[in-house]
Amino acid sequence: MEWFLSLLGNQPILSLFLVICLGYAVGELPIAGLRLGVGAVLFVGLFIGAIVPDAVPPALLSTVGLILFFYGIGIQYGKAFVQGWLSSTGRRQNLIALLSTIATGIVTVAILSALRIPADVGAGLFAGALVNTAALQSVVDKLGSETPIVGYGVAYPFGVFGPILCMYLATRLLHPNLSVSRRRGVQGTELVVHNPKLEGALLSEVLAQFPEDVQVITVRKAGHNYLPRGSLRLEIGDELLIEAAEDSLRQVKRLIGDEMGRIPIVDIDDLDDLTIYVSRPAVVGRKIAELNLIEHPGCAIVSVLRGDTELYPKPALVLEAGDQLRVVAEPGCYETVQEFFGNSARSTAEVSYLALGLGMVLGVLFGLIPFPLPGLGSFAFGAAGGAMIVSLFLGWKGRIGQMSWVMPPSANLTLRNFGLTLFLAVAGLRSAEQFVATVQETGVVLLGAGMVITLTIVLVAMAIGLGLWRTPFDDLLGVVAGVTGNPAILAYASRSVSNNQPELGYAVVFPTSTIVKIIVAQMVAAWFINN
Repeated sequence: MEWFLSLLGNQPILSLFLVICLGYAVGELPIAGLRLGVGAVLFVGLFIGAIVPDAVPPALLSTVGLILFFYGIGIQYGKAFVQGWLSSTGRRQNLIALLSTIATGIVTVAILSALRIPADVGAGLFAGALVNTAALQSVVDKLGSETPIVGYGVAYPFGVFGPILCMYLATRLLHPNLSVSRRRGVQGTELVVHNPKLEGALLSEVLAQFPEDVQVITVRKAGHNYLPRGSLRLEIGDELLIEAAEDSLRQVKRLIGDEMGRIPIVDIDDLDDLTIYVSRPAVVGRKIAELNLIEHPGCAIVSVLRGDTELYPKPALVLEAGDQLRVVAEPGCYETVQEFFGNSARSTAEVSYLALGLGMVLGVLFGLIPFPLPGLGSFAFGAAGGAMIVSLFLGWKGRIGQMSWVMPPSANLTLRNFGLTLFLAVAGLRSAEQFVATVQETGVVLLGAGMVITLTIVLVAMAIGLGLWRTPFDDLLGVVAGVTGNPAILAYASRSVSNNQPELGYAVVFPTSTIVKIIVAQMVAAWFINN
C-alpha cells in the first residue's frame, strides 16, 4: 500500500484522475434517496489529499476548470437571462433572488460574529451553503488563501440536500395547485380561409398582418400542399397549417377563419419530409426570419430539436450549431436544402475554439477589473465570474458579425461538466490538510452554521415568493433551484411538476444569483478583515 501512496504523491496528475474516477463512482451511490453527482469529486479529493498530502496538482488547473464551467453557463443561459429581465415576471423572480441572497449575507455575518468563525472559513461557508463555486473562487483569489475551501466542503452536502428537503416539505404541507403543460411536442393548427376580404389576396400581404411569432408551414389548395410562398393567392376554402402561441393563434383566427383542429404534424402530402442538422457557419446564429427559406433553398421548418427540447420554429428563433431540423421541401430539393444548412451530424459536438478562446480572454480581463465597495475596499468578479458575465452577453447576442458564439447543447454540457469536475478535484486535493484540521476543531459548529445559511436563503425566497408576490408554486421551485444553484436541486424541482416552469425560472435566476453571491461573499470576507 505504501508504494501506491508514494506513487500518488510523486504523480499529482495520476492522483487527479483517480479522484475524478472515484468521485463519479461515489456520486452515483444513493444517499437517503439522493445522489451527490459531481459534488462527490470534492469529497473524494479531500479524502485522497488527506492520506497523500503530496498529491497536489497546480492550482491553475482549478481556475481553468471553473472558467470553462461558467463560460458554458453564460452561453447557454444568456438569452433566457436577458429576456427574463425584460419581462415583469422575470424581474420579479430576479428580485426574489437578489433579496434572499442579501438577507442570507446579513445572516451569515451575524452567525460568523456570534460564533467567532474566521473570515476566510466563513466566506467559504457562505459559498458552500449556497453551492456556488464562482463565489468560492473569487474569495480564494481575494484572500490569496485556499482556506475558504474548508468551509465550502463542510457546508456543501446540506447545501444540496437542504433545498430539496424544503421543496418536499412545502409540497406536502401546502398542497399547491400546479399547472399542467398543455403542449407536448410540436403541433400544427389548420385554419380554413373564410374571410371574404382575403379572396385573391397575396399570401405575402396576409402574412404581413400576422403577429411576429406565427410560422406558416404549408398552404393546402384543392387538396394539395404548397410551401407558403408570398406569391400564392388565397381563395375561400384554402387551409393554412400554422404554428403559433395561444394569443397569436387567436389573432390569426380572427383574420383567417375557422379552426379545423390541432393535430400532431406527422405527414404532409406532396412535399418531402427531411431531417437536417444545422452546421453551416453562415446559418448558425441567425433568426429563421432572416434566412428567407421559402425562396431559397425552398423549404419550411416544422420543428427544431435542440438537445432534448423540441421547439416550434417561430420566425425570431435563432438557429444554433447542432440543431436538428425537421423541414418540408419541394420534391427534388434535398441536396439544395442539405447544402444550405450544412447537415453535418458532427456539429452536435463541435466547438469553435476561436470563439471560445476569444470569449474567455474577454471574460478573464473583465474579471480583473476592480469595483469599489464603499467602506470595504473593492471587489473583482474573478476569472470565473468575469467569464460568466461576458458569456451571458455573448450568449444573448448569439452572433456578432461573422463570429457565432453559441455552442451545441451537447458540447456545452460536456465542456461545463469537465470544467466543474476539474475544479472540484483540484480544490479537494489542495485543501485536504486544512479541511481535516479545521473539522476536527470546529466541525459541528461549522456544519450547523452552514445549515442555517442554506435554510435562510430557501425560506426567505419562499416567503417572498409565496407571501408577498403570490408567485405560482412551479415558478417558485425554479427560483429556489436558481438561488441555491446545484443541478440536482433543479432536477428534483423538475420532477415535482409536469411542466417546464422550473427550468425557465432557473435559467432566469441562476446568473443573477451567481453574480450577487460573488459580491456578497467578498463583502463578508472584507467585513471581517476590516473590523
